Amino acid sequence: MASTIPDQKRIGMVSLGCPKALVDSERILTKLRADGYAMSADYAGADVVLVNTCGFLDSAKEESLSAIGEAIAENGRVIVTGCMGNEAELIRAKFPDVLAVTGAHQYEAVVEAVHQAAPPSQGPFIDLTPQGDVKLTPRHYSYLKISEGCNHACSFCIIPQLRGKLASRRIDAVLREAEKLVAAGTRELLVISQDTSAYGVDVRHEEREWHGHAVRTHMTDLARELGQLRTADGNAPWVRLHYVYPYPHVDAVIPLMAEGLLTPYLDIPFQHAAPSVLKAMKRPANEAKVLERLRAWREICPDIAIRSSFVVGFPGETEADFQYLLDWLDEAQLDRVGAFRFEPVAGASANDLPGAVPDEVKEERFQRIMAKTEAISAAKLQAKVGRVLPVIIDEVGEADEDGDIGATGRSQADAPEIDGAVYLRNVPAGTQPGQVVSVLVEDADEHDLFGVISPA
Repeated sequence: MASTIPDQKRIGMVSLGCPKALVDSERILTKLRADGYAMSADYAGADVVLVNTCGFLDSAKEESLSAIGEAIAENGRVIVTGCMGNEAELIRAKFPDVLAVTGAHQYEAVVEAVHQAAPPSQGPFIDLTPQGDVKLTPRHYSYLKISEGCNHACSFCIIPQLRGKLASRRIDAVLREAEKLVAAGTRELLVISQDTSAYGVDVRHEEREWHGHAVRTHMTDLARELGQLRTADGNAPWVRLHYVYPYPHVDAVIPLMAEGLLTPYLDIPFQHAAPSVLKAMKRPANEAKVLERLRAWREICPDIAIRSSFVVGFPGETEADFQYLLDWLDEAQLDRVGAFRFEPVAGASANDLPGAVPDEVKEERFQRIMAKTEAISAAKLQAKVGRVLPVIIDEVGEADEDGDIGATGRSQADAPEIDGAVYLRNVPAGTQPGQVVSVLVEDADEHDLFGVISPA
């Protein structure tokens, strides 16, 4: 007697917050697809909608609650996960119809909630060829998460409360994932964690065997091994390090950048420079030594790009503290800078500090730091005019009425989503996302470069 195979249950996903949360979303969807679910690109086609929330700042919580509300209104069958899952009572009070609420990186709990809400109607045995991992980023770049949690106790942050203490992944598992991603077409690996420099501290930098030799669970060993990967055409993928605290051993990765094994880029969360503010933030106050190290790094690898983020209007920040930060930035000459107005986070000890800075002062300081960093960025980018730089293509446009095709890419100084772009004119037909091309820089503004692919 013939029977028909039931339609697959379909899952929708709204992923909010940082790249680490995006990796969580990819892992959840990969497991669900292995269990026989299909993905839905819209609310209407989904049997269940997952909302992966961010709970770091009040503004992020508002965005998360808004996303949950939209999913409830458009679909009605919603499971909430992610960092804001720690506030299940608040979520359930506002949205009593949510099917389940789970916390950050609780993959098994999310999958079990989906199984209960929409039992899989078919399994992976139906597919003759196993499906690969789900990616929520373009094919040519991938986030590589090496650890969860954080051992710091910064007064403005609740990440350890949301994601726990540092828990490093096995280095052989990380390298195996990286190797698999590159083999599948990834041209750029973005190494992420809460504290990349602390990788392996929790396991005492244990050794694992990798391709016949021992490697330590340590940032420098990881960086060195990632630098040995090669794409199908024999080229080294770009390897970009994010969330790097400036511990002394960071100095060891700079020569790897000079040798071309790592992308010459470091994302370092300095947060401030004034010693009194750093002390109140419970962060190390070694801003003078950092300036010396920046100079040393640039001597070894002149093209290194340093990005960072800073908080203005932290409780107790005086005008003298803020001016100290501006003067420090003049010295540091950072390539990419993001700034944030201080925002109280529920549960953070900084909320109890004296000397709250008025909102209008925060805004005035924010405008001043952005003007300062934009001027530094503009000068640095202008110095690149006339140079030929490697650029990875992100998007290729349609031909205009004259047949010209434009494209958008990034230099090695630009991480996706957070830094600048390189805008290309008149690219050859057949140019594809993921290609790395040589670009003659013709112009620049405060954030972006403009150019044309250089003839061979």
